[in-house]
Amino acid sequence: MKQKPNILLIYTGGTIGMIKDFKTGALKNFNFKDLLKHIPELNLLDCTISTVSFKKPIDSSNMNPTHWVKLITIIEKQYLYYDGFVVLHGSDTMSYTASALSFMIENLTKPILFTGSQLPIGDLRTDAKENLITAIQLASLQENNKPVVNEVGLYFEYKLYRANRTTKVNAEFFEAFNSPNYPPLIESGVHLTTHKNALWKPNRRKKTKFHKKLVTDIIVLKMFPGINKETVEYIFSLPTIKGLIIETYGSGNTTSSKWFIEALKKLIKKDIPIINVTQCNGGSVIMGLYETSSQLKKIGVISGKDSTTEAALAKLMYLLGKGVVGKELKTNFEQSLRGEIS
Repeated sequence: MKQKPNILLIYTGGTIGMIKDFKTGALKNFNFKDLLKHIPELNLLDCTISTVSFKKPIDSSNMNPTHWVKLITIIEKQYLYYDGFVVLHGSDTMSYTASALSFMIENLTKPILFTGSQLPIGDLRTDAKENLITAIQLASLQENNKPVVNEVGLYFEYKLYRANRTTKVNAEFFEAFNSPNYPPLIESGVHLTTHKNALWKPNRRKKTKFHKKLVTDIIVLKMFPGINKETVEYIFSLPTIKGLIIETYGSGNTTSSKWFIEALKKLIKKDIPIINVTQCNGGSVIMGLYETSSQLKKIGVISGKDSTTEAALAKLMYLLGKGVVGKELKTNFEQSLRGEIS
């Protein structure tokens, strides 16, 4: 007899774990040990579900790399005992956390699926139940006794995405996330439609490794018309800066003003890596396509290609945490490590 997949549900915080106190109208965290009382439909799933919660739930606006390490430590300790993991997380920074985990766990051979909701689980019109039920169902999907999904994913409003390709695009609608440069892995309708060619194919001969050292002294600078020399030079003069991500216009363009290029050069001379990502919702950085980005390429700015800012930030923290620097960092950054770039 085939054994049911074991799924571990990890609650970190966020709207999905809230219920309304109908006497006061206030939202409060509910006990996830009572999950089946709130969502009896989970009994219909062909898997066994265990739960664990952060002792103090984290609002996703307060989520930080210390919590990422705490989360992967839970997964590492339970990795051999479960067939899949579902992480409940606030939606505001979900793409950051999910992207980070995709890099922090090397040679992943099981699903780690993030989900959350726009409305609390106790709300009459909540999206929490569908997101949670389907995320657990997708985490327990197997073919030939092996998981169908072998990567960090993000499930929201009928679509499972590769986590490190996602970004939050809407604060109001249920369709809160998008994956501008990569198709959904699985779509949920009357039937589940799996896009097998989009799924990550793991090498099961390699050992799964958990990386917990991250370098967090990184600045993200968004280009805008009117950005001035004094502000940029002040930011770049911070003694703790270990890396810079610039969100550029279009296909990777910045102001070509001499003071800006010189400021970037000074950082690069200090062996501080600079990553170029586009601030557009979709598309890729192609340095050298226009004159306004050709200088960036000449001085050694690293192309983030079609990476999201969230993935670029997590990838840089991860690589610097491994001690990767210089030309090796540029080589590693400009190639796909976890399917984060095309």
